[in-house]
Amino acid sequence: MQFDKPATTNPIDQLKMVGKPIHRIDGQLKTTGRAMYAYEWHDQNTPYVYGYPVGAAIAKGRVKSIDASNAKKSTGVLAVVTTLDVGNLEKGKFNTAKLFGGAEIQHYHQAIAVVVAQTFEQARAAAALVKVDYEEEAGIFDLRAAMASAAKPDESTEPDTAVGDFEAAFKSAPVTLNESYTTPDQSHSMMEPHASIAVWDGDEVTVWTSSQMIDWWRTDLATTLGIEKEKVHLMSPFIGGGFGGKLFLRADAVLAAFGSKAVGRPVKVALPRPFVPNNTTHRPATIQRIRVGAERDGKITAIAHESWSGDLPGGGPETAVNQTRLLYAGANRMTAMRLATLDLPEGNAMRAPGEAPGLMALEIAIDEMAEKVGMDPIQFRIVNDTQVDPEHPERPFSQRNLNGCLTLGAERFGWSERPKTASRREGNWLVGMGVAAAFRNNLVIPSGARVKLDREGVVTVETDMTDIGTGSYTIIAQTAAEMMGVGIDKVAVQLGDSRFPVSAGSGGQFGANSSTSGVYAACVKLREAVASKLGFNSQDAVFENGQVRSGNRSVALADAAGDEALVGEDTMKWGDLTKTHQQSTFGAHFVEVGVDGATGETRIRRMLAVCAAGRILNPITARSQVIGAMTMGAGGALSEELAVDTRRGFFVNHDLAGYEVPVHADIPHQEVIFMDEADPMSSPMKAKGVGELGLCGVSAAIANAIYNATGIRVRHYPITLDKLIGELPDVT
Repeated sequence: MQFDKPATTNPIDQLKMVGKPIHRIDGQLKTTGRAMYAYEWHDQNTPYVYGYPVGAAIAKGRVKSIDASNAKKSTGVLAVVTTLDVGNLEKGKFNTAKLFGGAEIQHYHQAIAVVVAQTFEQARAAAALVKVDYEEEAGIFDLRAAMASAAKPDESTEPDTAVGDFEAAFKSAPVTLNESYTTPDQSHSMMEPHASIAVWDGDEVTVWTSSQMIDWWRTDLATTLGIEKEKVHLMSPFIGGGFGGKLFLRADAVLAAFGSKAVGRPVKVALPRPFVPNNTTHRPATIQRIRVGAERDGKITAIAHESWSGDLPGGGPETAVNQTRLLYAGANRMTAMRLATLDLPEGNAMRAPGEAPGLMALEIAIDEMAEKVGMDPIQFRIVNDTQVDPEHPERPFSQRNLNGCLTLGAERFGWSERPKTASRREGNWLVGMGVAAAFRNNLVIPSGARVKLDREGVVTVETDMTDIGTGSYTIIAQTAAEMMGVGIDKVAVQLGDSRFPVSAGSGGQFGANSSTSGVYAACVKLREAVASKLGFNSQDAVFENGQVRSGNRSVALADAAGDEALVGEDTMKWGDLTKTHQQSTFGAHFVEVGVDGATGETRIRRMLAVCAAGRILNPITARSQVIGAMTMGAGGALSEELAVDTRRGFFVNHDLAGYEVPVHADIPHQEVIFMDEADPMSSPMKAKGVGELGLCGVSAAIANAIYNATGIRVRHYPITLDKLIGELPDVT
């Protein structure tokens, strides 16, 4: 099915199932421990063995030799496979760094061997006995030191944009801002580490893994192993978090495959926690410069956003300027990205890549400008609203209700009671409120599904879509139930298997809208098959309450299937509507904080998110996504930072003890409001994504609240107490 015209009325609009707060259909499996994640997959008749990775102890250079003799003689060891044994392997399409194979070392903890043993403990102990001789080279590990050599990235990222004459407009503006902001390297730190089980059957390999994108992984694993894609069977039915860290094939799957081939048995490999930041990917640090010029009435006349980030050779930039191209009006504009070559582990997608770190800077700058012109921060944002793409005014937004989010949020949060800067005290606590706009583009990806109807009236959906805790199982079931006119109890959903039609996968906030649209397309095919079988006109057939009705004739849906199941299969493909209308999601984040006047300790007291993101397919799962994102934003504002050893080239705090993510005690009352809207330009579901929108702007709202509480403007994340304590006002 091709979606190339705005959606009109369709069966989804009945909203009997879609849009309802239905609890997760996979919830019982997860809460009772019966949902098998990658490393837990088991068959009582299958003797699994264990692989343990060996990571490079240098950040750049070559492996001269590997002595695995002592490891091979260790108790329980079955095999040791080294990077030199397999030689140079072809790198997959989606990875910047190679995952395994050959002598070259591109980053610290790059996988250079896997030890396979009867038990996990034996494999881990033997891995410590592997001796490696390196030829080390000097590397570049400091982004600020590398700024001078940073270059314009590949044109595919559209690194620079310019409209009007920014320099002249900025110079002549009566009110200006020219500031720099920094965001640190960050780790996905998902609960479930990267883990895989691999087993060979002849020249075919089956892999149970933790993957957000089944087809991407399958394609790249086949390339790396040097076999045909059809000989790789990948399964990932349950995933314990990804946040972008499992978008691309990772070393655990590759090592499990090579280990299994070496011993002829199923091999389990889980990356140890220190490998998560250093062996996989991370959100790269940024240095951002923002300049804004405005009239005294608050109207922006000039806005520029420049960002520097780093990655391995062949990598790409953190696109932190993208939201600035679309969020606020202003006739004279400029954005630019520059990319430095760094020899740190690969920088890549982490929840809301681009907008998350970009808004961490931009939304502080907007607050600073509001103060300079003497306006309330919300009013300043409203004054500079735009209903068209500021860089391409001929292209309107399909929907844009940022102002509605701001005004409704202000009313619900009690913004009118926001204190003057550094004026509200409660005991030893300085109290303040902050706001920030939320923005994330609406992306869509082709997505396929297969839908079967059996003689019991059960509708089974098969698609390689994944569920990373987002509720994919449930919203897909709701979509199929709505389309086929049955209850949720009559729908079975099977996900995460490469034998199923290729879906959008989970990432970029495109998963929910794209995958349900693919199920919609497949259900249209199944409805046509049912109508044809019954001799109905598919255009006027009504599917409801387990019946199919046309005119004065009604037949049970189960009877339509007969002894042989009816099948509908299709892929939703996308036309050019994004070229005529800018499709984005919007929101507003409100935060109240308390800052201890003696220690500088910051405590979040309450949070509110108001989101305008098209039709909300399930308010329970959507709210879960948003509050999780808000929590991640709290970590980004106050604690999360991968500390770089700029001499040795690795992230020092590479575990959950040193890399501090928020815990329950850090997170107070959270409220989420969804605006009532449906976007027919987006898809037949009229939905958009929301899981990343919930993160965008949160950290800046916290920073702005801290400023309101203390009068201290911190432009460099995370906002730790050492950045506050020396300037705190006297609270005695």
